[in-house]
Amino acid sequence: MSRDAHGALVALNRFGLGARGGASGDFANAASDPRGFVRSELSRPGGALLEAPGLLPTTTLGQMAFDYQFQQKQAREAFAKAGEARQGPNAEASNAEVPGKADAAGKMEAVDGNNMATLPASGKPEPPNPPNVIQKTYRAEALARLQRGVMSECGFMERLVAFWSNHFCISASKGLLARIWAGAFEREVIRPHVLGRFSDMLIAVEQHPAMLFFLDNQQSLGPDSRAGQNRKKGLNENLAREIMELHTLGVGGGYSQEDVTSLARIITGWTFAGRQAKLGEPGSFVFNANAHQPGAHRLLNKTYEAEGLAQGEAALADLARHPSTAKFIATKFVRHFVADDPPPALVAKLRDVFIRSDGDLKAMTLALLDADEAWQAPMTKLRSPYEFLIATGRILMQIPEDPTRYLGGLNVLGQPLWTPPGPNGFADTNAAWGGPEGMKLRLDIASQVGSRLGVNLDPRDLLELALANAVSAETRRTVELAESRPQALALLLMSPEFQRR
Repeated sequence: MSRDAHGALVALNRFGLGARGGASGDFANAASDPRGFVRSELSRPGGALLEAPGLLPTTTLGQMAFDYQFQQKQAREAFAKAGEARQGPNAEASNAEVPGKADAAGKMEAVDGNNMATLPASGKPEPPNPPNVIQKTYRAEALARLQRGVMSECGFMERLVAFWSNHFCISASKGLLARIWAGAFEREVIRPHVLGRFSDMLIAVEQHPAMLFFLDNQQSLGPDSRAGQNRKKGLNENLAREIMELHTLGVGGGYSQEDVTSLARIITGWTFAGRQAKLGEPGSFVFNANAHQPGAHRLLNKTYEAEGLAQGEAALADLARHPSTAKFIATKFVRHFVADDPPPALVAKLRDVFIRSDGDLKAMTLALLDADEAWQAPMTKLRSPYEFLIATGRILMQIPEDPTRYLGGLNVLGQPLWTPPGPNGFADTNAAWGGPEGMKLRLDIASQVGSRLGVNLDPRDLLELALANAVSAETRRTVELAESRPQALALLLMSPEFQRR
């Protein structure tokens, strides 16, 4: 049936999101030309972009969130005036454009939409049940991403999106704004740049309101700026530190605490407009000159003259081209796609391409696909929870019409969508996902899928579609000797060939 069954398995699992079931013919197509099958996704114009009805830009979502917060505030005031003791959710600061105000976090894990009240004509407060725009938006964005993952031919572009989204991560648990902006952040600054220049992605990321909010840069004031002197407040170094430690140079990349402080000064004034639109359209990136630390600043032995917004952009462009950045990015890239312990020769190859091409991510990606090491390395990487659930949906051709099952599964498996435990993102090693408890939870989910869908299909047919003659004799025998179809499907989903990439 196949000319290169193992190559097909590598193409679909290591670089893609697994073979689709039905009449897709993914395994046969990949087996005929494994590298070409993966590379073909890179040649499609705008292949990473995601547009779907109802997905709105950051500015529109920001205005919606600010309005929602304002309505909540009015509802609480109505209750207070009516003499009712009722505790509402924490309100976020709606004026992020004015640095130094209270943090607009409003900590939140999830919102159900039943926490707002109005005052009817009778004057007695009653809690209505309005749709929650924050959670509704989050679920719509999640559904669009999940559908793209299940439906894409190979899934390589979606893997690239997921990699860079995790590298430049924000957390939807930060607050209302982070939750409503999580999907738009990925659509607007990750997807357009996955095959572009790293410097362009870096600047777009650091200027997006979601990242500024996540790492509190709207609170950072130049001590000698007009706003800093008026409010007696100073720097917040969160964004500057993560730019250097997590986004560019990496730990041990040759920077000092003094460099972190200097970069924090350079990017003071990078904020976003709030509900009152004093500096611009609500939810848009703005440079507030009144909050910017004046003067020239020295970073990594280079002086950046006082040029306002351009000062920060120049600093980021240089960080993007730093040799430490090239090594850090190449190492993470190889670790994600090939092995927990990245082969040094392959890392060096990608690092050199990154440097020579001035951070051309498509050139680096093609260098990975062209490298024999990337195709010959043992398939020891365990699929992340997201990859596992998407691969399951693909082989069963279960295109989601509602994100609930996937989001619930991700929560159970410890990888809630767009909600990493810290600014360093989700771990990208087997140790993070392959522990006894993690594997038990995967087995539970595989068993649930088998019980729900296994009766009406033959897992042996799925095995041929997804793995063909790349499957081991042991796995084939295990599936064939299962006591029932549901059990056989669960065993297929838990097989090494399905779990590993």
